[in-house]
Amino acid sequence: MKVVGCPLCDEAGGRVVVQGPRWRLIHASEPGLPAFYRLVWQEHVKEFSQLAAADRTTCVDILVAVEQALLRHLQPDKVNLATLGNGVPHLHWHVIARFAWDPHFPGAVWAAPQRAADERRMAEVSARLPALEEELLASLRPA
Repeated sequence: MKVVGCPLCDEAGGRVVVQGPRWRLIHASEPGLPAFYRLVWQEHVKEFSQLAAADRTTCVDILVAVEQALLRHLQPDKVNLATLGNGVPHLHWHVIARFAWDPHFPGAVWAAPQRAADERRMAEVSARLPALEEELLASLRPA
């Protein structure tokens, strides 16, 4: 079921990296955060507990795969996983590689920036994303 006016029902929410029949993994364009991904459930569901057990397992498996790929390819200081949905009540997770030099670190990505973005370091991270995304496409592509 789609809900008219829901931004995650109406559009992809970012650049689609890989998509399964019930979910999509997108790269979000967030200033100062070059490795910001979202796992979006295709159907308009508000809460994780509303999914069938097999679907919950699928989501967790995808989140683990994305986190591991971020760790392998980018060596971040931390990977943040979050599902809020207060502003957009459509089930989705934020999977974000965090670096001590990012504008918001150690605060939440939604907190006020603590420093200017380091353009050189962000470009270095961005340059590694194609290989990371190739791995994700190969490992998560539905059969």
